[in-house]
Amino acid sequence: MNTNKPAKPAIPRIALELPGGGARGAYQVGVLKAIAEFIRDDTSLQHSNPFPIITGTSAGAINAGVLASYGQSLSTGVQRLEAFWSQMQSEYIFRTDLRTVLSYSIRWFCSMYLGFLGFTPPRSLLDNSPLDKLLQNKLKPDGINAAIKSGALHAVAVDASGYSRSSAISYFQGHPDIKPWKSGRREGLRTALNVKHLMASSALPIIFPAIRIGNEYFGDGGMRETAPLSTSIHLGAEKILVISTRDAKQDEAPPSDKVRYPSMGEVAGSLMDIIFLDNLGEDLERVQRFNATIEQLDQSERKALNLRCIETLAITPSEDLRSIAYEHSHEVPSTVRFMMRRFGASGDGNRVRLPSYLLFEPGFCQALIRLGYQDAVDRRSELTAFLGITS
Repeated sequence: MNTNKPAKPAIPRIALELPGGGARGAYQVGVLKAIAEFIRDDTSLQHSNPFPIITGTSAGAINAGVLASYGQSLSTGVQRLEAFWSQMQSEYIFRTDLRTVLSYSIRWFCSMYLGFLGFTPPRSLLDNSPLDKLLQNKLKPDGINAAIKSGALHAVAVDASGYSRSSAISYFQGHPDIKPWKSGRREGLRTALNVKHLMASSALPIIFPAIRIGNEYFGDGGMRETAPLSTSIHLGAEKILVISTRDAKQDEAPPSDKVRYPSMGEVAGSLMDIIFLDNLGEDLERVQRFNATIEQLDQSERKALNLRCIETLAITPSEDLRSIAYEHSHEVPSTVRFMMRRFGASGDGNRVRLPSYLLFEPGFCQALIRLGYQDAVDRRSELTAFLGITS
């Protein structure tokens, strides 16, 4: 008589992909809050964290770092993030006092028109030193190590863009079996993640200063990451949940009587969309095409070629976050509003994108958390099926 118990089916390794979006990162917290509630009563889960792989870029890197710090419990990590974003203020991210903003503005002006007298511009439009101090209190490196040792976390990675080598660097911390990689201008480097890596990944070009790591300066990870999902795949993901920070609806061309030349603020906002979100959408489509091709092969061919299908699910905002930002634009400190007006980054919420990336204020962030939560609840059946949660 065979007394051997049937082996339990292997659980797919699921990655959580958190792209950038500045203040829009609050939306991700709402989605994760709902997911944490979905898993709360499912005792069949081996760990209370369904995401053994967590990757992030820019604001998503900050969310990823905090979640990994509490990697043995998604619920605890989400609670920390919700408290973090719900009480958010611009002054916690960058200096908004009149003296600093005026000093930076004067230095920019003098460097442009009086550069021959030796005036040099500041390194960025805004001073984000307050964010460094805030993250020192939020990131718990010991928690990352504990989660990896317990098996609740396989790996966590944040992406940054090197200015010298023009390469996308994925700094990862994880299981010893994970090997560093290099493919074209993309590279994975093992390290002990700290605040400097999060600051580098979220250093918006021109807006925030570059961060030095080793012998190179780094900026926002979205700039060079043409294949955002590749990091999760290199880390061993079999399924990837993406929480985007832009709705899927495409804007329509304006009527002929409202066509006008785009302001600097509008151009900057469009650049933010490209950096954070356009490559992500293209990469999701690319993975789907690869999956369709792989499915045409039999198992022996897949094994010989070392190919596997990567199942993906993307959660996107059901509303235009620019419109929500426009409703909360009065929350922006007066000094920052003045600067945005000078750059043409204020006005109709459907045209101006930049404020939705920089509106680090409680009203806006709480509105995004509520929207993310409701969007996840509305797609509960998809999410629970994808994550293998018994609902």
